[in-house]
Amino acid sequence: MNVSPSKLNLFLFFNLPSAFWSGVRVKSISENKCVVTVKHRWFNKNPFNSMYFAVQAMAAELTTGALVMMKIRESNRNISMLVANNKGNYSKKATGRITFTCNDGSLISEAIQKAIDTGEGQTIWMKSIGVNQKGEQVSELDFEWSIKLKV
Repeated sequence: MNVSPSKLNLFLFFNLPSAFWSGVRVKSISENKCVVTVKHRWFNKNPFNSMYFAVQAMAAELTTGALVMMKIRESNRNISMLVANNKGNYSKKATGRITFTCNDGSLISEAIQKAIDTGEGQTIWMKSIGVNQKGEQVSELDFEWSIKLKV
């Protein structure tokens, strides 16, 4: 089964309903890049008239996690994945449609191959940048993914 935006959005509906109902949607995914959008609205707002930070984190995490899931599927190996750590910087109010992009797909392949070769768990940091409709950066989130070959 190929990983596609529609399949990932269906996955959200059944497995991450809080992200789905908050408006998080995968727009595109390729070998090295994933793009996710979410629009600021009543359901995902904070008291300061902008998008709640956790909604931004869900969208940003999805850009990284979708790439990890895709690369694991391509490996045809039974590999577990888990967020081990994260950090974020919120630099501007998130209003309107926010687009999150991760360009770190190439880093995952190396970590997966090393996990397969050594049998040891690996960690990898991946970055997602959120920008508003004017192209201004509103947030930058980093996620440390832990991957391990299941035996």
